[in-house]
Amino acid sequence: MGRVTGDGTVGKALEVLDQVAAFGRPVRFRELLAGSSFPKPTLYRFVQTLTNQQMLAFDPERQTYSPGIRLVRLAHAAWEQSTLAPVARPHIDALSKAVGETVHLAQLDNAQVLYIDKRNAGQPVEMYSQAGKIGPAYCTGVGKVMLAFLDDDIAETVIEQQSFHIFTAQTLASADLLRAELSDIRQNGYGFDREEHEPGIICVAMPILTEKGRVLGALSVTSTTGRTNLAGLEAYVPILKETAEKITRDAQNWSFPDYHTKETTGN
Repeated sequence: MGRVTGDGTVGKALEVLDQVAAFGRPVRFRELLAGSSFPKPTLYRFVQTLTNQQMLAFDPERQTYSPGIRLVRLAHAAWEQSTLAPVARPHIDALSKAVGETVHLAQLDNAQVLYIDKRNAGQPVEMYSQAGKIGPAYCTGVGKVMLAFLDDDIAETVIEQQSFHIFTAQTLASADLLRAELSDIRQNGYGFDREEHEPGIICVAMPILTEKGRVLGALSVTSTTGRTNLAGLEAYVPILKETAEKITRDAQNWSFPDYHTKETTGN
């Protein structure tokens, strides 16, 4: 993994949990060791401690490790208490029913996008985004609309952390191109994914902002170029804005991560 942490034993144990989770499947110890920065005895000690604490689960038959039941309980509590998902659920249900397309709900996770909920279209399309997955901010609709409404200094820090990996011919390939896009989003109040992350996948996205302009998250309506086009998706801007405002209203008494956004009066 190679990541340096200043958080001591706890930070190192969390690195091991992150590594196990990143596999997306049960993983053998030798696989963990191959990608770990820790010596074998150190990694083994962390894995055993995490297993004893039910943060990891060990399958003796397959000799594999996976996230444990205690970690699942903590994740569920975090989802219920620290994300927009419970507040937004009835609103994204209604939005999905109204538009008949895939709806995403996302928040920022440092410099990345965390998809926290999703409603599939009547005819689902296979795509990367799933609830619980992390995605890039610079080439997703939800990521860009959240970046656009951060305070300038925070936005610049996040922009500097983007990889600008080229996924498709439409991917924004530099910080300057992204800054220009964010300027347009601030002016319009919404943004698009123009096949920037996955070929054939397009979306229109709307930030979810407090009355003072603080970023709570973002919504998107996603489809394919085989089903519609950007102009077709743009027709959903009014209902997206209405849905975002309803989520803001219901979330006003909740506490969410503060991204130090601009003091604006609207979208």
